[in-house]
Amino acid sequence: MTTFQRARSEEQRAVRRQAILTTAAAMLAEMPVAQLSLNELSRRVGLAKSNVLNYFDSREAVLLELLDAETHAWMDQLDAELTATVDPAAAIDDRAAALADAIVTTLESRPMLCALTAAQAAVLEHNISVEVAADFKRGSIANYAVMIRHVLAHLPELGEDGAGRLIAATVMLTGVIWTHSHPSAAIIAVYETDPEVAAFRITFAPTLREALQTILVGVLPR
Repeated sequence: MTTFQRARSEEQRAVRRQAILTTAAAMLAEMPVAQLSLNELSRRVGLAKSNVLNYFDSREAVLLELLDAETHAWMDQLDAELTATVDPAAAIDDRAAALADAIVTTLESRPMLCALTAAQAAVLEHNISVEVAADFKRGSIANYAVMIRHVLAHLPELGEDGAGRLIAATVMLTGVIWTHSHPSAAIIAVYETDPEVAAFRITFAPTLREALQTILVGVLPR
């Protein structure tokens, strides 16, 4: 824990904001989103709770900004993965499969992004100000446009509409599948003791890959 002196400049305020975000990210490596409290975040970052609220409206505002930062990092990673793995001379079906694989591989490597995405609509977009909500949604629109460009660079046959539908589905499916593939301890215990119930257990990567491949069949021209 670091104890901060009062911030007296914009540069110092930026350092405080980044320290809060970095600490929140470290906490999410230890605990689920639901267990991250503003009190514990304040204690770990070395600021009073009231001081943390001078930088962010709420716990949810902290996590939304962290989600946006993680999304930017993921988009850069996805772009690099697509460039490395998608052969521009390959057949359309092969490029579509490589696209789905790249999306799944990069998302699976970012559990914090997946967990925050899963919590976005039901948790993170509540208990925030209109200003925070507007900034987040405008940022999401900008991110959406960047992702469309990344996809179309390797699979132009999708068109903007098809790429947009694929991206929207990817975000929603990521949240839903992540949640169901990370059940509670009680559900895990049932899976481990009842083979009939265990047949319904899902794992994140193969389930998301199959769903994206199915969507691509629907949106690609034939």
